[in-house]
Amino acid sequence: MDKYTCYELCVQDAARLVPFLEAVHGGRPRVLREDFCGTAGVARAWAASSPQRRAVAVDQSAGPLRRARAERVRAVRAEVMGCGARADIITATNFPVGYWHTRPALVRYLERCRARLNPRGVFVCDTYGGATAFTIGTMSRDIRAPGGLRIHYLWEQREADPTTGMVLDTIHFRADRDGEIVYQEADAFVYRWRLWSVPELRDAMAEAGFRKTEVYADLGGAVDQHGKMYVRPVGDPADLGESFVVCVAGRA
Repeated sequence: MDKYTCYELCVQDAARLVPFLEAVHGGRPRVLREDFCGTAGVARAWAASSPQRRAVAVDQSAGPLRRARAERVRAVRAEVMGCGARADIITATNFPVGYWHTRPALVRYLERCRARLNPRGVFVCDTYGGATAFTIGTMSRDIRAPGGLRIHYLWEQREADPTTGMVLDTIHFRADRDGEIVYQEADAFVYRWRLWSVPELRDAMAEAGFRKTEVYADLGGAVDQHGKMYVRPVGDPADLGESFVVCVAGRA
């Protein structure tokens, strides 16, 4: 048990994200690129979902990237700006666009992604917002894991400045089996992010050359008569609630 295993079990839901990304694309995407991939959970799930699919996993950290070794997954250790791999879908989820602290830097990244998308491709990132976006506090939940493990996951927003958009977020883990702690790490992950709002992301995508932007709040979608999932963008802002996590998509 380590922090990367805990992260995949508690933070990511790659199996749910794969059909959502396919539905947002709306066609027959084959190649997915996962930027800031960490352990490449989404890239691995994408490649495993069909023998016709392949993925590119991009991250500058060698440790978690070792887990990207899987069939039809190419691991690229690099800054995302230096990766020239093309794809039908480029995804950056779990808020990594916050690594760009200035709007010019954000737009440059989005321009780079736009240039590396295949025709009719889509870029998807996520952000959080609403009434509690800049509130200091914690959120926790317990996850039942294989082998009788229970993982306590704690998300902490330690600092938040609405005048600059900067936040300091951390993740803590504790895993126990039958009451005995087998792994524990405070500040397992620490993120100093610029929290971009939905309109800021959409404006930056438009400046970067995306022809259309959309906002999605429901990753579950629905299934049509052919068994294929489809999703609809947010229509009524009231559907978001006071606080929300959404995906913002830009179409090439």
